[in-house]
Amino acid sequence: MKVIIIEDEKPSAEKLQKALLKTDAAIQVQAVLSSVAGSVEWLKQNQQPDLIFMDIELTDGPSFNIFSKITITCPVIFVTAYDEYWQEAFEHNSIDYLLKPLKQEKLQAALHKYNLLKQHFAANLQQLLAWQQPAGGYKKRYLVKRGPEYIAVKTGDIAYCYATHKVICMVDAQNQKYILDTSLADLEKDLDPSVFFRINRQYLVNINAVKKIKAFGKGKLQVEVVPAAGEELVISSENVNAFKEWMDN
Repeated sequence: MKVIIIEDEKPSAEKLQKALLKTDAAIQVQAVLSSVAGSVEWLKQNQQPDLIFMDIELTDGPSFNIFSKITITCPVIFVTAYDEYWQEAFEHNSIDYLLKPLKQEKLQAALHKYNLLKQHFAANLQQLLAWQQPAGGYKKRYLVKRGPEYIAVKTGDIAYCYATHKVICMVDAQNQKYILDTSLADLEKDLDPSVFFRINRQYLVNINAVKKIKAFGKGKLQVEVVPAAGEELVISSENVNAFKEWMDN
């Protein structure tokens, strides 16, 4: 199991690492992070772990701020000295809430709970996958992970997909973001080309998400989508004619 620790007190982080290895020597601690900013940056540049151990009070603010800056798809076990945040914690991917000083038996129980949840969802995963894609057609839905759960997102509900920091993100019509374990090239093959168009190297867009198109100089076009992408989406002059034909089809 791969985990990361988000903890700004070095002695607490070291104690947690030792306790984890004592519980299961196969656990890999990929990183120990001490701030909101550092955690967000690490999560943007690396594949998310199986589990996160997270303190609440960090050097630059509460760890809950991490969830407003990046979509976390793995479960979280909070380890903190404060007992008043437990309700808010369970709104942020939490599967357990451990109080400091950390007790070995409490940590073991939390890891046991994680393993039970993992087994439960793995047992049901095959059934979910069976209806994810119909035989001989384009994909109708994607199975995505949100916390310890798997949910199915219909392709018609996808607004766009984009590549960032070697990660593929899906954004639905309600502006919910999910991380996909695939590539834009594979998505382009799996999705109906009458509905989805690769407007540039980074973005694959649903025709129903296109809000506005305008000239962008030198034969290029700029596309506005809903929900807003947060950056300019530009179509190169070489791709403009294909895009216009797609929109006019």
